[in-house]
Amino acid sequence: MALLQTQRLDKWFGGLHVTGGIDFTLENQEVHCLVGPNGAGKSTFFHLLLGSLAPSGGTILFKDEDITNRPSYERIRRGISVKFQVPGVFADMSVHQNLQVALQRHYRKHAELAEHTDRLLEFLHLAPHAKQLAGNLSHGQKQWLEIGMAISLQPTLLLLDEPTAGMTPDETWQTGQMILDLNKQGMAVLAVEHDMSFVRQIAHRVTVLNYGKIFASGSISDIEQDERVVEIYLGKSHG
Repeated sequence: MALLQTQRLDKWFGGLHVTGGIDFTLENQEVHCLVGPNGAGKSTFFHLLLGSLAPSGGTILFKDEDITNRPSYERIRRGISVKFQVPGVFADMSVHQNLQVALQRHYRKHAELAEHTDRLLEFLHLAPHAKQLAGNLSHGQKQWLEIGMAISLQPTLLLLDEPTAGMTPDETWQTGQMILDLNKQGMAVLAVEHDMSFVRQIAHRVTVLNYGKIFASGSISDIEQDERVVEIYLGKSHG
């Protein structure tokens, strides 16, 4: 059984067909990357999966259950969590407090909450900054903090919208290692990403969107060797 499937998923904005009949499958414990030119429909597809946009047609299945018309909060309860491109941390609270707010749903006892907060701080490379206001973190650190808040929900599927945007190469690599570690623990990940070195680091499979439709899908090697993909997306950055 696939973890996530979309069948003929459509989204129209007036006369603009932004998502065109997408048939997509994400397997259990898979790391899958979505790539494509700007305007290809990647973010719209994400919003459809999360429920912040209603589809014009088609079906979304999660754990073999039809969630097409379920509100976002029900999808989150069923095991989907998301980190959007722009960090949404609580700027006037400490890093430690941000994580505790996210974790307190699962850990009511003070000792358990403290233990899991400390463990997550270490995982995110943020332990030295635990008492610092989240608003004073660097951009990359804010991205890590929001990833931490997203995984605090203990999702089966983590959606990441350009998680390494604005990061240094070293921060990007460390983010990739975090994702691989989460995957080893059983979490599936679907990431929209432009950085192809990052995609090479993490992806089991890659799907290319173009004009709201699936243009190609396969391993990163398959995608990089597809001359059609090179022409529309990878271009001179290929190789």
